[in-house]
Amino acid sequence: MKIRKEASERHVLTITVDNEAGILAKIAGLFTARGYNIDSLTVADITENHAVSRITIVTHGPPAVIDQIHAQLDRLVPVHKVTDLTEAGDHVERELALVKVAGTGDARVEALRLAEVFRANVIDTTTSSFVFELTGAPDKIDRFVGLMRELGLVEVGRTGVVGMMRGAGAA
Repeated sequence: MKIRKEASERHVLTITVDNEAGILAKIAGLFTARGYNIDSLTVADITENHAVSRITIVTHGPPAVIDQIHAQLDRLVPVHKVTDLTEAGDHVERELALVKVAGTGDARVEALRLAEVFRANVIDTTTSSFVFELTGAPDKIDRFVGLMRELGLVEVGRTGVVGMMRGAGAA
């Protein structure tokens, strides 16, 4: 018997929900109960009266699993809308990272040079370390962190992906 493994795809889902206690736990529970992984999760209040929030989830799975996730999210009562940005078309994704690098001498100079290339801002400095602030696509941040590992990476904090459709319309 051969076991066929389906190709896993990365998807960015945006979910508009009522801003009420427990909704994030319900959504995380849906993923947990079915063994789905959440790669990134961000939540923000998006209305003036604080009634609605937007959750952005990055997950991986075969197309059938992504469809199932979408359908199950649609069935949750406080969910207004689920959009798979990956399937909906052109969209932008951004993430914020704080990256602490310790080093002296040439490593310190090289860290500053690379930060300039990546357009990272120095937001804290001591004689032996820097904290850089970097925004961009997740792969840009991954590349920056990878280069900093060789120069004295100490710590990384990342916000998770936020995404939005291109153009005038709403997702």
